[in-house]
Amino acid sequence: MTALEVKKLLILLVLCFSPVVTADDLPIPSRPEELVFEELTFQPPNSADFRHLLDNGVVVFLLPDHELPLVDFSFRFTGGSYLDPTGKEGLGMLAGDLIRSGGSSSSDAESLDEAFDFLAANAGVSVGLNGSGASLNCLASNLEESFTLFIEMLRDPRFQTDRFDLLKSEIIEAMKQRNDSGDEILDREWKALIFGRDHAEAREQTLASIEGITDADLRWFHKTVFNPGNVVIGVTGDFEIDTMKTRLEEALDGWAAGNRCSAPPAPEAEFEPGVYHVEKDIPQGAIYIGARGVVRDHPDGTTLRVMNRILGGGGFTSRITNKVRTEEGLAYSAGSAMIPGVHYPGEFRAYVQSKSRTVALASKLILEEISRIREEPVSQEELDIAKNSIIGTFPRIFESKNTVRDLFVNEERYPRAPGFWKTYRDRVKVITPEDVQRVAREHLDPARMAIVIVGVWSEIAPGDLEGRAKMSDFFGGKVTELPLRDPLTQEPIGP
Repeated sequence: MTALEVKKLLILLVLCFSPVVTADDLPIPSRPEELVFEELTFQPPNSADFRHLLDNGVVVFLLPDHELPLVDFSFRFTGGSYLDPTGKEGLGMLAGDLIRSGGSSSSDAESLDEAFDFLAANAGVSVGLNGSGASLNCLASNLEESFTLFIEMLRDPRFQTDRFDLLKSEIIEAMKQRNDSGDEILDREWKALIFGRDHAEAREQTLASIEGITDADLRWFHKTVFNPGNVVIGVTGDFEIDTMKTRLEEALDGWAAGNRCSAPPAPEAEFEPGVYHVEKDIPQGAIYIGARGVVRDHPDGTTLRVMNRILGGGGFTSRITNKVRTEEGLAYSAGSAMIPGVHYPGEFRAYVQSKSRTVALASKLILEEISRIREEPVSQEELDIAKNSIIGTFPRIFESKNTVRDLFVNEERYPRAPGFWKTYRDRVKVITPEDVQRVAREHLDPARMAIVIVGVWSEIAPGDLEGRAKMSDFFGGKVTELPLRDPLTQEPIGP
């Protein structure tokens, strides 16, 4: 036997007689909560690592990803439907749709659609309340052709007349259905109450406003919003950074920058608490309870998110859902939302739908939960569940190149405090029950909230058969009747 063979034999003998640790030898926790996991070490990306400045001053975020042969563009513009002139409500929505569907300077609408389809490219344009956007997803192999079509569409839309007329007729037809849904009526009246009926948040398009929009109006909106002075660009996919920068420089060359759109105005109307009702023959009452909220960058913003998670924003672990749905069986869906505003305070609202006779009881239970979170500290267990949920799902904000890109683009437009995301989990971790109680006391006051109900009042007002709650229990029994509005004119129906 050679020396090498002897050495191999000795190693084999050592391995055979060495103690082997198996899964059966490891201690098994007796309860799930005793399981221990390694701490998450994820760190959010730094936007500065992907930020580039083009020669014309446009900021772009470039995030190459060569896994798939695709390229995805996102153009985000400052300016939205809040710019619609009085009497032209719906202009921004029409303009955004027709920039995409109405052709370009060199292609009629049908030819442009066919060209995008042939290239397997997907282009879109949208106009929201406070911002607008355009997107392109295309194959890397035909990037040049697809992007050329996209930029021409954005820079010089045709607003083809037959597509314009067709879109108007479709919008008017859809408007006729506005009062078919109690939810839509509730949303409309809630926005008017919170922000004022004349504010951009609550203004509604009408038959007259849609019919009054002209080609000149479309071109004014396009020139005002869709220009390099208003844009931040993000690109992900299969490309090289230097090549993409050159491509964007060439695409924007000669495109008049225009002035950056001003921020949306803050609401001027005074919010009035109380009970409000819209009569509508629907099987269940639809209810919102709440008030104006806070701005996005409020110092209490993170704590308010945790508080709302416990109160009604955490699904089946939250108090409102557990009380109204699980314990009482009064509704399929019940909860709350804290919706901050970027430019002005947003809103807090609790929501529920319940059969008419239990609307009062469901409302009472929600208000009791709001009072309870103000009057006594939450349990450590509730707080830990809420905080762990927020911290545990934090990486999802950055789960794909596209979500990261969109986050960077939006925060270039509306910057947050330096290091906001890097310190976010640490700020969540240190929140205490006393912190939650403090922000609930400061920002949630049932006496300063509105209860807005859509439904059959004769069935809602008496309350439940057991006599646990009736509508006269709220705000001294005073109710403000809000008229149902004509779906085409938005004028009150009836005397």
